[in-house]
Amino acid sequence: MDLQKGRGRGFASMSAEKKREIASKGGKAAHALGTAHKWTSEEAQAAGRKGGSISRRRARIGSGHGLSIQA
Repeated sequence: MDLQKGRGRGFASMSAEKKREIASKGGKAAHALGTAHKWTSEEAQAAGRKGGSISRRRARIGSGHGLSIQA
């Protein structure tokens, strides 16, 4: 048996299309079983606010308004 360590195994070695196909099957199965998460309007709003605040914070840090290192 010729196993190459770290290559050719698992999700890391799969194409993006293959990973998407597998994830889609999992999502469909979860919905069929009734175990998939369904976002409420309040949850979606909270997630949107949280995501937006992170994006704004990163932009502010990247624009030079954060900490600076002086030589």
